[in-house]
Amino acid sequence: MAVVSPPSSPPPPLPRLAAGAVRRRSYLFDGSGHFSPTSWSPSNSNPDVESNPSSFSWHHVELPKGGPYKLTHHAQSLIELLSPPLKLHEILDLASNGPYCAQQLDGTLIFRVNSGGPITSECSIRLAVRVTKNSVITVSVGRVPRLGFSDPNGPGSLLNEIPSVEGENEGGGVVIAEHVLEDLLLMNHSEEADNPVPNRVSGLVVHVIDTHVDQLHDIVTKFEMELDGVELELDKGGYLLKKQMLDDRRFPKMHLDLQRLLQVVSHGEQVFPRVKEKCASKTWFASEDIVALEELIGRLRRLKENLGFLTNRVTALQAGLDSWQAEQINRKLYYLSFLSIIFLPLSIVTGVFGMNVGGVPWTNQRDPALKDGFMNVMVLCVAVLLLLLVCFTFPTIYSRFSAWRTRRALASNSSFNKRPRRNILNGNHRGGYIRL
Repeated sequence: MAVVSPPSSPPPPLPRLAAGAVRRRSYLFDGSGHFSPTSWSPSNSNPDVESNPSSFSWHHVELPKGGPYKLTHHAQSLIELLSPPLKLHEILDLASNGPYCAQQLDGTLIFRVNSGGPITSECSIRLAVRVTKNSVITVSVGRVPRLGFSDPNGPGSLLNEIPSVEGENEGGGVVIAEHVLEDLLLMNHSEEADNPVPNRVSGLVVHVIDTHVDQLHDIVTKFEMELDGVELELDKGGYLLKKQMLDDRRFPKMHLDLQRLLQVVSHGEQVFPRVKEKCASKTWFASEDIVALEELIGRLRRLKENLGFLTNRVTALQAGLDSWQAEQINRKLYYLSFLSIIFLPLSIVTGVFGMNVGGVPWTNQRDPALKDGFMNVMVLCVAVLLLLLVCFTFPTIYSRFSAWRTRRALASNSSFNKRPRRNILNGNHRGGYIRL
């Protein structure tokens, strides 16, 4: 009788992202250098946009970078936020990994530079953009510095005044902490308050790509400063510091981060030229923005060269550390060999005089007339030792003998060629060398 197995229970649903983990913001630009926050409505049929043909909207989704979240969690959140009006294949194009750039039948342009690897890594950068004639939708994992715009009528910037470092003589003005000042030194761009508000969709697309390149530049600058500090520590550090770096696998981890950054830059080199090519055929994409895209592509190429130099520096530091480790191992082996030189003769002596030759063949210890069994064993050991020495030294002896025979043959041939010969011509003997 066949046993019917009960139906398997369906897999548990995917856990949702925590409330507040996904940040979103939307802006409406009037096309004359002003913008205002607006309600979240990524649909193309926005009444505010339809009333003003020169206006356009921007919707940005910021997915969490840390936590136990996977790519499926991000895709689920995007489906909840962007569908409708976006279709499922468009959302999957925004959430997938790898470089991508495609134009749909209705003229919508979708491109992404999502790098693989763990999402929590600082060197894994993900950015996806969907562009239409009057709307832009961007999706990023983690915060992108300088991506947004600040209110020009709001409070002044921190850097509008000359700050004083915390701990110094605080006579007035703005006091800035030292670690905040170090973070500001890593920035290769201005603040959000200094970002020009775009007047068209093409300017907003260039701004998004520009902030992406700036973020890469910030990470590379931070990495370069960290590498400078590591080099200084290696120059001043001793045994314990180098041993700690080897145990922590410091340089292999840095090399892995550099490879991830190179992957992100390579994705940009593949995608952004195609974006420029497809946007050049659109009437609403300004020509000066095409030139700006070309400049950003050039910045990416120079950034890739800089990453190559950093990779070579990390490789050189790792090679130096490996050389130091090999030197430490050789030094320990030298000490062990020195100790073996001291104790090896002692072990040989104790082994020889501690032998029990009773029952050993050819010793005849059971015959009372023969009492030199120990000497027989010693002679046998010496004979085996000589045989082994001959076996080990035979290749060297044979090579030396072959070289000697070769030199002797060459010397005899040379002396034979220089010896005078006699020519017998017409029966007459004439001295001299043979005419060649």
